[in-house]
Amino acid sequence: MGAKIVDTACLNHFTPCQTCTLRISRDKLNFILSDRVATGGVSMWCELEQENFFSEFQMEGVSTENNEIYLELTPENLSRALKTAQNARALKIKLTNKHFPCLTICIELLSMSSSSRVVTHDIPVKVIPRKLWKDLQEPTVPDADSVVEKMKNISNHLIIEASLNGELNLKIETGLVCVTTHFKDLGNPPLASENASQDRNSEQMAEVHIDIRKLLQFLAGQQVNPTKATCNIVKNKIVHFDLLHEDASLRYFIPALS
Repeated sequence: MGAKIVDTACLNHFTPCQTCTLRISRDKLNFILSDRVATGGVSMWCELEQENFFSEFQMEGVSTENNEIYLELTPENLSRALKTAQNARALKIKLTNKHFPCLTICIELLSMSSSSRVVTHDIPVKVIPRKLWKDLQEPTVPDADSVVEKMKNISNHLIIEASLNGELNLKIETGLVCVTTHFKDLGNPPLASENASQDRNSEQMAEVHIDIRKLLQFLAGQQVNPTKATCNIVKNKIVHFDLLHEDASLRYFIPALS
């Protein structure tokens, strides 16, 4: 694996803040932070298109089918090396073996004379075996239609709740079980806040009971992702979805169950 950077101003993108994994593929670089979810840890997946950073890029992975490289490194070491390249003419990054695996960074510095000066940093890395790659894949996030589809297997009735505090809940209730999916930190349409009663508690939920199959029909029909979507609830009467696209808007109304 070898790559060359000419525009060193882009190096600020290569300084993640915690211990991480570097995933290298033919067209992308990923910095992966993956703590244990079971102990309350969080994960982050940072994706960089290599063509936006490198003028030359060559890499060969484990095999044709698995053309990737996974490295474990200490970002502080990478950051320290890249800081010396802020005024560099060019920079090359290579995966080398110097009695142990290294990311070797060769920095061509500007010089007052015609000859160039090269500074080299060897950053120790650990090559992650392929059997551990499955633990470093980007997690999938279920979308709304898959959540509602699973709820339909339990009940035909769905409760939609929303508040001025940016919360939206999808809930089903039966005699045996209650299942709720929570969406938090959402925005509120300006009109909803302006027309709201001054006495209304921002955490108070407005709710509507609807036929879950009608919501699924609406979700299944959305082939183009809108730039913005709003959900307006008239308590126990109707739920109104407004999908805004670049050049059009779509409004969808689902009546409440009597």
